[in-house]
Amino acid sequence: MGLPAADLFVDEGIVRALIVEQFPDLAGLPLHCAGEGFDNYLWRLGESLLVRLPRRRVAVHLARHEIRWLAELAPRLSLPVPVPLRVGRESELFAHPWIVTTWYEGDSADRATLADHDVEARRLAAFLRALHVPSPPEAPVNKFRCIDMATRSEAFDLQLDQLGDEVDETAVRRVWRAALASEPWLEPPVWIHGDLHPGNLVVKDGLIVAVVDFGDACAGDPATDLAGAWMLLTESAVDSFLDAYESSETGLVARSLGWAALFGLFAANIGNDGAKLSGDVGRRTLERVISYSKRVG
Repeated sequence: MGLPAADLFVDEGIVRALIVEQFPDLAGLPLHCAGEGFDNYLWRLGESLLVRLPRRRVAVHLARHEIRWLAELAPRLSLPVPVPLRVGRESELFAHPWIVTTWYEGDSADRATLADHDVEARRLAAFLRALHVPSPPEAPVNKFRCIDMATRSEAFDLQLDQLGDEVDETAVRRVWRAALASEPWLEPPVWIHGDLHPGNLVVKDGLIVAVVDFGDACAGDPATDLAGAWMLLTESAVDSFLDAYESSETGLVARSLGWAALFGLFAANIGNDGAKLSGDVGRRTLERVISYSKRVG
């Protein structure tokens, strides 16, 4: 359940050779491994650049999504996003697309502390309001994110069973049932980030300075993104977030809580497989979701 196994492999020699082959003007810059996530290898290039390469074949299409759409989305957004600055072509060295983008100095929000949760809640809400506009017909579809949440009930049950007595099962199931019973999203699909957890927010000096990893961006229900509020913010700051987001759409909060519960279960189980930061995020998320649902329910 932890980090998926890679089936695409690179090392410093391959990354450097790709840069020499395709972007020789960058070849003299220092190159350092900056880690890896579920889907990508990260290599810092010089002081201001980041090289991202897919580490799993199933994630290659996510890189293509970012290459196709992120530059188009970025100009209207209120926080920086990693627009591809250079697009690496497929070659004998690496048979898949890859990008050079901006390196954002800071730490992921699961490692950092926000200076003022209420202020950052309003800034994040403004970012999502700008992102959540009707998407074009050709926007990506994500079978895990932009769907009727009832189709995720099997995954919800599996994740809850795996977590066992580490969570209040009755309370979490109540949140999920309320989400399924709520008014569905009836408007045209909007652009959503699709994976708005703290690991995809960069924080410096207590401020959110970038939103990263748009591989799951797709057309769907904004509730999927609003779930990120419970993953990141204190309960009182969630109120500030929802006020700033300014939506009167019936059912939005209930569906957002449902998605947050599901994401919290995923993260908590990843934590049980050795990823402590994810586990901490997951448990905090579930605690906040349960508390908030009791207060408003």
